[in-house]
Amino acid sequence: MEKTITLFLVLTFLVVFNNILYVSCVKYEPNWESLDSRPLPSWYDEAKIGIFITWGVFSVPSFGTEWFWWTWKEAKNPATVDFMKKNYRPDFTYPDFASQFSAEFFNANEWAEILKSSGAKYVVLVSKHCEGFPLWPSNYSWNWNSMDVGPRRDIVGELAKAVRSKTDIHFGMYHSLLEWFNPLYIQDRENGFKTQDFVRTKTMPELYEMVNRYQPDIIWSDGDWTTTDVYWNATNFLAWLYNESPVKDKVCVNDRWGSNIRCKHGGFLNCNDKYNPGVLNKKKWENCMEMDRYSWGYRRNARLADYFSMHELLSEVAETVSTGGNILINIGPTKDGMIIPIYQERLKQLGEWLGVNGEAIYGSKPWSHQNDTITKYIWYTSQIAGSDVTVYAILLFWPADNTVILGAPVSSSSTIVSMLGYDGNFDWKPNSGGGIEVTIPPITINKLPCNDVWVLKLENLQN
Repeated sequence: MEKTITLFLVLTFLVVFNNILYVSCVKYEPNWESLDSRPLPSWYDEAKIGIFITWGVFSVPSFGTEWFWWTWKEAKNPATVDFMKKNYRPDFTYPDFASQFSAEFFNANEWAEILKSSGAKYVVLVSKHCEGFPLWPSNYSWNWNSMDVGPRRDIVGELAKAVRSKTDIHFGMYHSLLEWFNPLYIQDRENGFKTQDFVRTKTMPELYEMVNRYQPDIIWSDGDWTTTDVYWNATNFLAWLYNESPVKDKVCVNDRWGSNIRCKHGGFLNCNDKYNPGVLNKKKWENCMEMDRYSWGYRRNARLADYFSMHELLSEVAETVSTGGNILINIGPTKDGMIIPIYQERLKQLGEWLGVNGEAIYGSKPWSHQNDTITKYIWYTSQIAGSDVTVYAILLFWPADNTVILGAPVSSSSTIVSMLGYDGNFDWKPNSGGGIEVTIPPITINKLPCNDVWVLKLENLQN
């Protein structure tokens, strides 16, 4: 037995070592065929749950959406225009908001603890939105960054340090390729994107700077939609990122590197905001969703009904993970650096649920069925250990009469059914229409491990 365990450990080490060696030695070329051949670092698929933080100058007006500047000056949205007329002097400009982006209550250590309480395994901070304001002292954004104006602090640096020192959460950075009102970008756009002055002097130097300085585990690119990857010089950057950068062996990137690239290339797919195909995808994907239905940034006038309920949030988690995706859940802090109570509550509740049911989520794999063939609102995940497969049935609603009919599982004489967080097994029998019928004893109701969304664990099913 001891020799068998030793041999298993040696073989496991060799597999892991060979994978690291492969990633480290392969030379990736600046084309999508080569870049797409890079294996996605395993930590990302195993993580499943991430938190997105949308914060910037737009958090000052905190009205409408984080696209406030665009809706005011470009789209001329009547509500936004009227808001400015009623509340600000006629000559007020969007950059004037920057000095009010105070962040006086921003405490990176407190944020790290809140993130940790959520059970999330990675975080993505909006380090620079389309407004072009970096949350770090960038050498390529003079007098328009969080050190030169507003907070007078290196927000990215403080949060990265706190997350890495106080949690096991992977730290990632969102970065917008475009900047709506940057004169160089406007000039390139007017030239039909045949010139690349903005990319050469702003976008690319900024990307290299943030990677070398903060070494993020994720680069979540955005602002790509106006033109192709050729203008953005995306493949050259990614080849450097995978071959030479300080994060080359662990970094993950998404698919937003050009209007022709989304949903086709990149490390993982998040084709559109709130992307959820509802079925298995051949390539790893991510569902990036806001907790406020109408905005990623904080809104002062948001109503309680505008926020996803805990049931809605857990339903999204179940469907996303069951079909092979990760979920990235957004929160928007206030201008002074507070994560408002409803966000804190939702994150804490999520962490409590994962504390009971994380076995069905972290490191899980899609099963042969994603949802049940008989009963609605049941999603499946699985854990694989050698030839043993454990299946998890995630119940979005409590079953009538405490009886659950599962059409997808095929039982064996040694099948065991239990509920995560509950001590003891449940009785079951083959269902006449196929699958199994599980009986949950009435006493269980008073000892439920969760208030919402429950997970049945199915062991020793037929493969």
